[in-house]
Amino acid sequence: MQRREFIVLLSGTAAAWPLAARAQQPAMPVIGFLRSSPAAISMPLVGAFREGLAQSGFVEGKDVAIEVRFADDDFDRLPALATDLVRRGVAVIVGNNFAMPAIRAATTTVPVVFVGGTDPVQTGLVTSLNKPGGNVTGITSLSYALTAKRLQLLHELAPKSAAIAVLLDPHAAEFAPEEREAKEAAHALGRDILVVQAGTAPDLEAAFATISRVRPGALFVGGGAFLARSQIQQLVAFAARQALVAIYQQREAVVAGGLMSYGTSAPDTYRQAGVYAARILKGEKPADLPVLQPTKFELVINLKTAKTLGLAISSDVLSIADEIVE
Repeated sequence: MQRREFIVLLSGTAAAWPLAARAQQPAMPVIGFLRSSPAAISMPLVGAFREGLAQSGFVEGKDVAIEVRFADDDFDRLPALATDLVRRGVAVIVGNNFAMPAIRAATTTVPVVFVGGTDPVQTGLVTSLNKPGGNVTGITSLSYALTAKRLQLLHELAPKSAAIAVLLDPHAAEFAPEEREAKEAAHALGRDILVVQAGTAPDLEAAFATISRVRPGALFVGGGAFLARSQIQQLVAFAARQALVAIYQQREAVVAGGLMSYGTSAPDTYRQAGVYAARILKGEKPADLPVLQPTKFELVINLKTAKTLGLAISSDVLSIADEIVE
């Protein structure tokens, strides 16, 4: 072999070394993150999720990649978004409660971490809270369990002589326990309640007509995708027109002008979801990770709305508020 040919062969072999070395390195795992809601209100939750990952040793861009998808409250888009994540070969999928039907339809093998407010055993997501089984685990807020506390807050602010309208979605998974909890809490408080159902836009208009006719002093807005997400603006506007003391489950309703909300701290639940996703990336199976329940709750109050309603919120209530919107 001539010297020139040897040098060309040697240089070509050397150039191949880095490629071979890179080929032997493990690919960076990818997490799919899917929410039914718009990006504008979801990005802080993505940040909290990243925080949970980082606490567990996974930094985005260094140890893990995250593919983020939002359906912008268009639930018909969720199946395609979930299927796309599965086709991309993600190692874990994290989804909110409303995205779970689409995720479960897309895969029965990819590990899934859910964040939601319904009972995951009742809805069939898991076999039990302690031993989920299958490919799904997560964090549940069991939002209906906070019904009594929400009614207590309304009781303190609404006229004692007036009834409390309880607006529930009959199609929501939490409808039955939420109605039961509301009736029991109202009886304990000595308050009359008016249970009104709405699961569609025409239903909601009929519910508004009923509430306007009865003229209660307060409004309790229940859970489910229809009431908790897609109709927030209409609900807040109706409560303002009727001068109703109203309580919601999500902080977003208070930011939109609603009086107050009480519920699980969404950022904290997504931080926990980040920790669980990291544990799965390290080799643990969803079937062996117990479903977590929340430990942090948030009371958010809109002072501007309170002033418009002529409410003097006591210092005791304000002192326990986690956030004041002005």
